[in-house]
Amino acid sequence: LGHVHNKDILIGTIAATFAGAIAYLATMAKWAAIFGERDDEDKNPIALIGIAIFAPMAAMLVQMAISRTREYKADSYGGELAGNPLYLASALKKLEIGSTRTSMDAKPATAHM
Repeated sequence: LGHVHNKDILIGTIAATFAGAIAYLATMAKWAAIFGERDDEDKNPIALIGIAIFAPMAAMLVQMAISRTREYKADSYGGELAGNPLYLASALKKLEIGSTRTSMDAKPATAHM
């Protein structure tokens, strides 16, 4: 309920869209560094490759930080909604026990789904 109340799906979708756009631009920079025109002296292929490597990492770090912050806010709201934070902790523990009993054998790329 905390995720719904705080509109976390919308914020996560926007963050993922920006991360995807940055990753796409980094891929374009990589290919421009490899196959771009060589007569233009303003372009630095080393800088383009650096951008291609580090921009997606930075975008993912920002996306993970937003996700972590949203989790804390949702847990805080859930604790307030439950009235006693120990009730929320007990419910989360029961969910964890249930999820460890039933393994879904998900691959790491799709585990978050």
